[in-house]
Amino acid sequence: MNLHKLILTNNACYKAGRTITPKGIMVHSTGANNPNLKRYVGPDDGLLGKNQYNNHWNQDKPDGRQVCVHGFIGKLVDGSIATYQTLPWNHRGWHAGGSANDTHIGFEICEDGLTDASYFSAVYKEAVELCTYLCKQYGLTEENIICHSEGATLGIASIHSDVMHWFPKHGKSMDTFRAEVGKLLAASTSATTEPASTASKTIYRVQVGAYSIKANADTMLAKVKAAGFTDTFIKTE
Repeated sequence: MNLHKLILTNNACYKAGRTITPKGIMVHSTGANNPNLKRYVGPDDGLLGKNQYNNHWNQDKPDGRQVCVHGFIGKLVDGSIATYQTLPWNHRGWHAGGSANDTHIGFEICEDGLTDASYFSAVYKEAVELCTYLCKQYGLTEENIICHSEGATLGIASIHSDVMHWFPKHGKSMDTFRAEVGKLLAASTSATTEPASTASKTIYRVQVGAYSIKANADTMLAKVKAAGFTDTFIKTE
């Protein structure tokens, strides 16, 4: 995941200052053929590129609407894919058009013409990784992830088709999405619970001194052993 942060501090949603305890994640897509992050995230931080129309969402009511999400996934000016966090994750967003605003973190995937398999694959992967990251942050599982259209069916979001108007065009669905997040979560859990390695270790001996009187050497050896070092050797001449 290529995660950056540019909080939309001028947006009325941010200024409202309300917080939530995240209980789920809602995946959205923008519904417009413009994959560039600079359309929504601004001002330019050197990676986004300049939005010549200055119609990004870092203003009180972008496009005259009360709208704001926690993040966007799309293209930087160099064509690479990135995620931008645009609200604190526990901030109450204006993304669902329903009660999911009180419970869900919402992010937008910037749409293109919906036919570019390479672009879709890249943003889909980025979204899976973002959801995995958020699940780990807030103790969620893949079962706590829905898209906007699923939220509408559940009665917690307004009537929208995203992302099910796009994912199936590339052989994906929210079920495949959740399954892939689940795999990443399982893999990360496995990695953190691996038993300690039992491989043999290299032991380095340290000579702590040289003595002409053996009694002095024996005294030092006793001190070293008392300190817990048992692999020290003494050389007498």
